[in-house]
Amino acid sequence: MSRPLRIAVPNKGALSEASSAILRESGYRQRRDSKELALTDHENGVEFFYLRPRDIALYVGEGTLDLGITGRDLLLDSGADADEVMDLGFGGSRFHFAARPGAYREWSDLAGARIATSYVGIVTSFLEREGIEASVTRLDGAVETSIQLGVADVVADVVETGSTLRAAGLEIFGEPVMTSRAVLVTRRGGEMPDGFDVFRRRVDGVLLARSYVMMDYDIAREHLEPATALTPGIEGPTISPLQREGWVAVRAMVPRAGAQRLMDELYGVGARGILLTDIHACRI
Repeated sequence: MSRPLRIAVPNKGALSEASSAILRESGYRQRRDSKELALTDHENGVEFFYLRPRDIALYVGEGTLDLGITGRDLLLDSGADADEVMDLGFGGSRFHFAARPGAYREWSDLAGARIATSYVGIVTSFLEREGIEASVTRLDGAVETSIQLGVADVVADVVETGSTLRAAGLEIFGEPVMTSRAVLVTRRGGEMPDGFDVFRRRVDGVLLARSYVMMDYDIAREHLEPATALTPGIEGPTISPLQREGWVAVRAMVPRAGAQRLMDELYGVGARGILLTDIHACRI
């Protein structure tokens, strides 16, 4: 009997709740107490380990764990021997430089600056790539206070809304250094572990389901062609006869984005009894 698939999940922070949610929707047990460090889902052959998001790529890269959910920024900053294998579509953020208002305008102004960050790997690689010479100091958390304390001239950090930086009297300058989202990572160059295909298929099914809704409607056969042109579905719509003569019921998956506008268009070509329902999971 093969050993369970071993997966790292963020134990706290912005990625934690969303990671557990997508795993639950994929049919896996998840912890009920935030103090739990590990959980075994015997039915699905998976062990989950709840770790600091910053450490996850390192554990996966050294082969201690098979897979991990972390941020793309944390993966790149870690320098771990791990690769992104799947974009999970949540936890979006941008990586920016910030300073006192008007002090800096663009990246080239960073020459000679003192930069404080929790992401030394990302910042150092960026400066080397851009040919900018500046000093980089590692700080763990609350980097925005470093300017006020005189430790740094510039901070570099992950930005979701920018409210924390603004509250500290700082402003973002220049384009984002990078954008980040939650990603699934595995060990670089290694074979995919047993159980990976099933796990990925389940998560893929949830991500697809989040992007689509199921649309049902009734329509006269004479108007069926323009209606199904609007709702082609994945492999084609399901069409069933109704007791009412000359009418059919149509069911099709449609993109969630624009679904309300699509309902209006269907009504315009004669559809009635139009319903939208959420899809929790699917296999395509």
